[in-house]
Amino acid sequence: MKRLPLLAIVLSVAGLLPFLGLAFAILFLGTVGPVPRLGVALLSYGAVILSFLGAVHWGFALEQPAIITKSGTDQLDRQRLAFGVCPALWAWAALYVGLVWSPRGGVLLEIIGFLVTWAIERAAYRRGALPPGYLMLRTVLTTVAVLCLAVALISPLQDYMI
Repeated sequence: MKRLPLLAIVLSVAGLLPFLGLAFAILFLGTVGPVPRLGVALLSYGAVILSFLGAVHWGFALEQPAIITKSGTDQLDRQRLAFGVCPALWAWAALYVGLVWSPRGGVLLEIIGFLVTWAIERAAYRRGALPPGYLMLRTVLTTVAVLCLAVALISPLQDYMI
């Protein structure tokens, strides 16, 4: 597999800006007064990014010409395709729980989703199924995303939800 392009790294790090900005706002803007919907913005962005992580694995599977042959896909591509839908389904459930039932429950589900996705990717990386540099990048991104979501988990979200 080829190495990660610099643009992918730059865009991935830029994708942390909404996480960081919203976590900062939840932590510090609330001291001057309630700022509505920060929690729902963070929960929604987390769901979008978690869904995207599954799509990355579809991209890995579809990159191979073997995906379109009549003989079918190989085992690794089938695993990638199957796993690729799981983060999106989990993210949808977390968003639903967060909006309808419990904001903290939704945030907690997203944190679990990010950590489980990272653990599965770590296992795939150890088998050589992911490109060089991917796991290091994902470790940094997951750490920052989870820490930002944790800010929402421990903050008084009632002032920041719908």
